[in-house]
Parts: sequence; C-alpha cells; structure tokens
Amino acid sequence: MAAISGAALAKAAAAVLSNDKLRKGVGWIIVAIISPIIVTIALILAILSGTASHNSTALELSFNGGAISEKVPVEFRMHIEDMRYSFGLLDYDIKSINSKTDYNESLDSVRVKAVFFALYFGDERPALINTLQFADCFVVYERRTRTVTNEDGSTSKETYTVAVPIKELSIIYENIAKVMGITATADDKANATEIYYRIKYGRPAPTYGKEFDDFTNGLPISDVPFVGVDGFTEPVANWRNSVTSEFGYRKDPFTGQKKGHGGIDIGKPKGTPIYSALDGTVMLVRYSNTGYGYHVMVDHGGGFITLYGHCSKLLVSEGQKVSAGTKIAEVGTTGRSTGNHLHFEIRINGEKQNPRSYLP
Repeated sequence: MAAISGAALAKAAAAVLSNDKLRKGVGWIIVAIISPIIVTIALILAILSGTASHNSTALELSFNGGAISEKVPVEFRMHIEDMRYSFGLLDYDIKSINSKTDYNESLDSVRVKAVFFALYFGDERPALINTLQFADCFVVYERRTRTVTNEDGSTSKETYTVAVPIKELSIIYENIAKVMGITATADDKANATEIYYRIKYGRPAPTYGKEFDDFTNGLPISDVPFVGVDGFTEPVANWRNSVTSEFGYRKDPFTGQKKGHGGIDIGKPKGTPIYSALDGTVMLVRYSNTGYGYHVMVDHGGGFITLYGHCSKLLVSEGQKVSAGTKIAEVGTTGRSTGNHLHFEIRINGEKQNPRSYLP
C-alpha cells in the first residue's frame, strides 16, 4: 500500500468524524479506535490500511473474553470492557427470556449480541442502555392456556405467558427503532450479519463466487424429499417480460470479461415483492454489502434450493417455514449490482440450473 500523507489522513479523519453514516460504514470498530475529540495519525493509518486483526481482536475479546494486550489503546480497551459488561447483562436477560419460551424455541444469544455490538460498540454511555428492553425486541409475548392437574386429581385451565422468538429480522429492527430509539442503517445490518457469522462459524461467510458456493454447499439441508415442481410460483410477478440477463455465459457488467452467470436477472423497481418459488425452509438470510447483497436461500428438500439476491429488504429468517407465494423479500440493488433487480438461482445438489427450465 502506498504511503498516505498526514494531510490526507487528517482530511479522512475529519470526514469520518463529521459524518455519522460514514463512521458506521468504515467498519465494525471504527468508533472504538477514533476518539470523539482526538484522532491520532497512527490510528487513522491503521484503519485506512484495513487492519482486519483489530476487527477480529475486538470481536473475540468482546464475545469470548481473554486478556487485553497492553498494546491496545486505552479508549479501545474501554470499549471492549464496556461491551463485555453489556454482554454479561444480555446473557442474564436472554436466560430469563428463554425460561419463558415453549417448544424448545429459544433466543439465539449470538444473534442478539451481534446486533447489539453493531449498534452500540463505542457508545459513550453503554451502562445506561437497557439490555432487557433490547433483548425483548427479539421476542413477542403471548398469553396461552393449558390444562393442569390439581392436587385432588381434578383438572383446570391455567393462563400463562410465553416468549416467542421473532423470526423476521426486519420486525426485530423495527422493534429496536421503536423501543430503543436507534434506527439500524444498511451498514449496521450488514455488520451485524458479518459479526454473527464470524462468531458462529469462525470467519465471515463469503458472499460470491466459488467460496460462497462451497460455503452454502456445506450448510445443513433438509432431509425432506423434494415433492417436485408442481405449484412452482413466480419469484416476482410477470418475470418473463423483465429478464435483463440470462443464465449461462455473458459479459460481466463490472469487468467486461466473459463469465458464467448462475441465474437470471429480473429487472423490477425497488420494493417489488419477491416470493418463495416453492414450499420450503429458509436456510440462509444474509445482509451483505458485497456479492449477492441482501440475499435469501430456501431449501425445498431433496437438494433443491432457490436463491434470491440483491434484495432491498429481507422479510424472513433462517429456519422459517415458507409456502409457495410467501413474500420473503423486496427487490433492490444491494451488493455487486448495477441496478434494481432480482438475481434468481436454482441449485440442485449444489449445481446451478437454468431457472427457465422450471419457472411457470
């Protein structure tokens, strides 16, 4: 990497500090290394040179504990310690909420803490954040009735409250905005997802190309047999009149080189509803600023999988059962995209197929 002048660094620092969205966008720990008042040239240089080790260290120390090196800047150390304190409170709150869940459903603590980290790492007053209110944004409380046996052998009805984990990430973020007064940006959501996968799998999940294919092919899939394509639904309405790029080899819109295209692109306005093409189980929901952008994969059984990429909004979560025609997302242009469209793929046992052979 070429040397960066002090003037350029100062200009970059000023831009970062004066733009809240930019502060969020440059990385998971930007607010941890940049003081609200003083920015040192050395720290800015570290950020601009892409020190992934700082990102990994911050996450590992916050989520998994361990000794913090004396070489870590004081303010950076404080933010890690603040996050550990908040995680301790969240763990207690999540345990309390999970004691009220039914059917072996429970809150995913990594998911809750990943979103919390993305939104609050570097907050000036983390001790004032109500972690129970935050954790409650991930569940809905329902009143239910059950039959209980009394001491005398008779039965009676008992009403109780159960916490039901919310599957739709979009609803969770809406709850956070309403309850906590903080609106997650696209970058916040992408960061939260990256953090989740880094902690869950030990590294960020890839977003495009062979590495992405290898990663997704390694995900657990349903053992339910494939029931066939009867009832196959359009992923977006009137798709045939809107295909902008076909399956197979084409000129890559970014590089101009001939390259394989694993699906079809269907041009539609931003916000156009996207539907699950068949009944199935959502196997992957990912917010990303690269590759497929915001994308969803649905497992239809028997190794038959559909992928919906470059969405502007995701409306389902991993593990959720969906039916053919269920609205699962909205059209957008996130990730490696040149305009609003749905990138739609069909994969059978890991092999990409021409969607035209299956779409109605």
